[in-house]
Amino acid sequence: MAGQLRLIALDLGERRIGLASSGPGGLALPAGHIVRGKLADDVQSVIKAAQERRADGIVVGLPYTLDGEIGTSAKLARGFIRALRKETALPVHEMDERFTSVEAEGLLRESGVEPSREKATVDETAAMLILQRFMAAQES
Repeated sequence: MAGQLRLIALDLGERRIGLASSGPGGLALPAGHIVRGKLADDVQSVIKAAQERRADGIVVGLPYTLDGEIGTSAKLARGFIRALRKETALPVHEMDERFTSVEAEGLLRESGVEPSREKATVDETAAMLILQRFMAAQES
C-alpha cells in the first residue's frame, strides 16, 4: 500500500527542514533540506518540494518527549502541520520521530561522516528514518 505511494517526509528543525522521499521498491531516500525562514515561506517550500517529487502525501515527524508527551517542539510541529494542511490538498500524516536524530547521527558516524559538521545531512537522514517508520507502520 504505502510502497506504491510517493511520499515526502519532513524532519522539522529550528534551522532546517530535512527532506526525504520514497523511491522505487519502498525505499526512503534523502532529498535535501530547506533552510527555515518565515512559516508561510517554509510551508510553500515544502509544497514545492512535494510537487517536484510528484508526492501523493507528506509525512511530518512529531518530536514527542521521551515519555510520549507533547512538549514545546511537538506543539511547534503541530502548528506547522496545521499551516501545511491549510495550503495543500495532499494528505499530511504525523509520525513519531523520537530518537531519529540520534539514530541518524549514529548511521552517519558509521559511514565516516562527522554529524557535527554535517547538520543538514543529519536532518535529511532523520527525515529518511521518519519515512521508513511511516512506511513500515502502513505495511503492518
